[in-house]
Amino acid sequence: MRDLKVAEDIVPMAQFKAQAKKWLARLRETGQPLVLTQNGRSAGVVLSPEEYDRLTYRHRFLASVGEGLDDLEAGRTITTDDLRHRLGIGRKGGR
Repeated sequence: MRDLKVAEDIVPMAQFKAQAKKWLARLRETGQPLVLTQNGRSAGVVLSPEEYDRLTYRHRFLASVGEGLDDLEAGRTITTDDLRHRLGIGRKGGR
């Protein structure tokens, strides 16, 4: 995602509502989010579905890494051999 351009990426809510089709086409074309303003203050952000998916995937991935690091620090780990034993899997992946 490129840097926010104030002249292009910040849109008053009234303008967005009046030209929603145009703004949504631009969103699909550029993938760049739009910041919507109301009374001169930020009111929301509109993202393409692809950008939303990318951000939520990244968030879930980073959260799971954080959980793994927390488990490591707390000593909640097992060896590969213990995991294989619990799952009933032999050394070479067979049962």
